[in-house]
Amino acid sequence: MSNSLALNRLNALPENDALHVFMQCCTSSKWVERMLNALPVADKTQLVNLANEHWKNLTENDYLEAFEGHPKIGDVNSLRAKYANTKALASGEQSAVDNATETVLTQLAKGNDDYLQKFGFIFIVCATGKSAEEMLTLLQKRLPNNRQTELVNAVEEQRKIFQIRIEKMLEHLEESNDD
Repeated sequence: MSNSLALNRLNALPENDALHVFMQCCTSSKWVERMLNALPVADKTQLVNLANEHWKNLTENDYLEAFEGHPKIGDVNSLRAKYANTKALASGEQSAVDNATETVLTQLAKGNDDYLQKFGFIFIVCATGKSAEEMLTLLQKRLPNNRQTELVNAVEEQRKIFQIRIEKMLEHLEESNDD
């Protein structure tokens, strides 16, 4: 599937609509501002590269703002209620959690609480394609880390997430009809 139609639509969006589209990919207002200022883009490669480049060298507060756009892994009610803005592009990211056992969900909830208390931000992991058990294992492996290491880990996981969401955004724009 060619993304030229999607890119044309993205480039033609009014600023407010483009802001909404990018906020669904990542809720860091500084990153979104940088992406808006980068429009128009020539091709998908440029869009992906700009997204990565604009993600680099943000402040810790910018990264923490992006993390706030995520529910805790396994907190499906939080996903539905608090983060409706990212719902369209985030759908399916935690679908494997829906099939988890009560024990695993309880351990995920406890681990997430421990993680938040220790690091001051929620556990960020690119959940796409991972089972609840895999996410629990990753959480348990990362809990002993220091805060700086975890910030670096979370920043990279967030980058993976917005790259997947950019792909979904382009697919959505490719499929959407002019109304």
